[in-house]
Amino acid sequence: MLTKTMITSMLPVSDVDRAARFYADKLGLHQVATGQDGSKIFEAGNGDAIGLMPAEKGAQSKHTVLSFEVSDLRTEVQDLESRGVRFEDYDMPDLKTVDHIAEMGNEKAAWFTDTEGNILCLHEMMR
Repeated sequence: MLTKTMITSMLPVSDVDRAARFYADKLGLHQVATGQDGSKIFEAGNGDAIGLMPAEKGAQSKHTVLSFEVSDLRTEVQDLESRGVRFEDYDMPDLKTVDHIAEMGNEKAAWFTDTEGNILCLHEMMR
């Protein structure tokens, strides 16, 4: 059953080695495999994985492609900033960040991009 499987999210990257350094050094993820096509696979928690697949520049999406649920968003943002991750700030009618964090109903979120332009998110559910 698909409800019992692990998921690997494949992200298009134009420079696999540069992206792999970002995911390892900045995000602290552990690389577990390299595919025959040069894709690099990283552990992402709960048995899931993130794959960085070779793709032409411009293959990246203009929307959030991956979101990490965290228990303490502010601490995670500060930790990643200390490693050189730059967070996005927004000031739009439907989305405003304060110190990189937006509050939206029962969750908070913060966005950043990887070296290839993929938009990633950290989010915390406010229970």
